[in-house]
Amino acid sequence: MSDQHEPVGPPDASINPRYSGFATFARLPRLDEVVTADITVVGVPFDSGVSFRPGARFGPAHVREASRLLRPYNPAQDVEPFTTQQVADAGDIVANPFDLDEAISQIESAATGLTDGGSRLVTIGGDHTIALPLLRAVAKKHGPVTVLHFDAHLDTWDTYFGAPVTHGTPFRRASEEGLIDLTTSLHVGIRGPLYSRQDLHDDARLGFAIISSAEIESEGLAHSISRMLGRLKNSPLYISVDIDVLDPAHAPGTGTPEAGGMTSRELLAMIRALRGLNIVGADIVEVAPAYDHAQITAVAAAHVAYEIISAMTPSTQSR
Repeated sequence: MSDQHEPVGPPDASINPRYSGFATFARLPRLDEVVTADITVVGVPFDSGVSFRPGARFGPAHVREASRLLRPYNPAQDVEPFTTQQVADAGDIVANPFDLDEAISQIESAATGLTDGGSRLVTIGGDHTIALPLLRAVAKKHGPVTVLHFDAHLDTWDTYFGAPVTHGTPFRRASEEGLIDLTTSLHVGIRGPLYSRQDLHDDARLGFAIISSAEIESEGLAHSISRMLGRLKNSPLYISVDIDVLDPAHAPGTGTPEAGGMTSRELLAMIRALRGLNIVGADIVEVAPAYDHAQITAVAAAHVAYEIISAMTPSTQSR
């Protein structure tokens, strides 16, 4: 813990029903209700950088609503993520929907402010454009970070319609700006058609290795986890999860779905394997509620965020 105050967690669900009260993530306290936060959950309702289906601006509220059912003890990681560290919800960052450049500046500024006291951010998007300003904020404190990127797509393309900052370009810009470690960064779950073979050559030059969705199937989950951990080393780690890394059967509510993706179980297992690493921040993006059904995508995203927060829990927590 960063201070001597006892962490404030979610209310007891046997006294306060999960469908009541403020719709914060996992029914956690608001940031203004705690002295300080070790981990801050924040939303970025922004989707002006999308190239296909819009709607991810409504993702933060949708994921928060689905997170109401999360519970305090995580048996898969054997931790109580809300007990030994203060986790709080800061609400949403305001991002101008009509001016992409201003929105990027607003997100970077807000993320920098929220982490000034040492808190780490778990951000709920929003489209993947927001990864760039979030990485800028993280790099100010940690220098170039390892990026572990779960996605169907590379997101290292150059421009769309001449625009250099979109949801398909954040990691090219981050690499060019020196925000990422070129020797340890990794995509997981890549699949689907590309524009040309050159996309793969450019991606490698920009500093990424790839574990494809096909490799996870053919080589097995244990092999993929081993390869992932071998690539990451122990440098400061930023996790970026585009929910479309999951197969549309597990995450229909997203903007650019691709067949043949990971299962929810595979994704959660890979995140759990990161426990003990130096995770300095994370985002979960591209949840588009208009295409969701029965909260399938939102439930998956809420559990992804929960497992990331659990993996960020101090390894000294007694078992």
